[in-house]
Amino acid sequence: MIGKFATASALTLLILTILWGALGFAQTTPPGQPAAAPPPAAQQPAPDQSAAQQPSAQQPTSGQEPAEEIPLSRRKAKPKDYKNWTFDVGLGASLESGATYTFVRQGGGVATAGVARNANKYLGLRADFIFANLPLRDSALQVAPATGDNNNLYALTLDPIINIPVNKVYGGYILFGGGFYHRAGSLSGDNTVPGSGCTPFWIWWGACRGVSIPVSGDFVNSTVNAYGYNLGACVTRKMPSGVEIYAEFRLMHGKNSNVTTDVRPITIGVRW
Repeated sequence: MIGKFATASALTLLILTILWGALGFAQTTPPGQPAAAPPPAAQQPAPDQSAAQQPSAQQPTSGQEPAEEIPLSRRKAKPKDYKNWTFDVGLGASLESGATYTFVRQGGGVATAGVARNANKYLGLRADFIFANLPLRDSALQVAPATGDNNNLYALTLDPIINIPVNKVYGGYILFGGGFYHRAGSLSGDNTVPGSGCTPFWIWWGACRGVSIPVSGDFVNSTVNAYGYNLGACVTRKMPSGVEIYAEFRLMHGKNSNVTTDVRPITIGVRW
């Protein structure tokens, strides 16, 4: 009986020993086996995903819509503040000087027409045609002697012009340059004897090239051509229509040998 109990106790102790060893073996990492891998790190978002989630740099963060870009073809060019071409016409009277003043009455009629090609707002090149009536003084008719006359000046000028804008309404310009002057006249009722001595009038008239009036030739009719210079200044006022009213003073001088022509026309006109 005691032997059976001892045998059962030994068998029970052997089973408990085996179970205890198996439990300890399960808790101990077997040699040669890799340690358990650490838990995986938090998954990073893919590049496409992060780019899609981040706000676009071109989108406004304030909630406002982006300004519309205007194509170059739709942008309006800045308008020019000057005209490529300007035209002018004017009427007035002339005030003579020099030898012309000695023989011509003041206040003869003047008519002008011109055109200018402008490089910019301030500079241009202007050409003018100027007609001036040069009626002889009574003292000159007595020297001739003649009972009447018809005497005119036809001039062509080419000048650089400098425009001077003062404000939106008022402005002005100055000009200077060269000119060609053609003076043509005729005397009526003249009683001068051919071959008579030259006087200052006949020299200015263009009939004398020596010491006496030619015996042959039409000295009653005068034709004098001369080259010279001219300069002028003007004040302008712009009207609501865009047309400018101007008042211009000009000094013109031409000379051929010892024959001179000096005219100072004053004109009022329009420019557009």
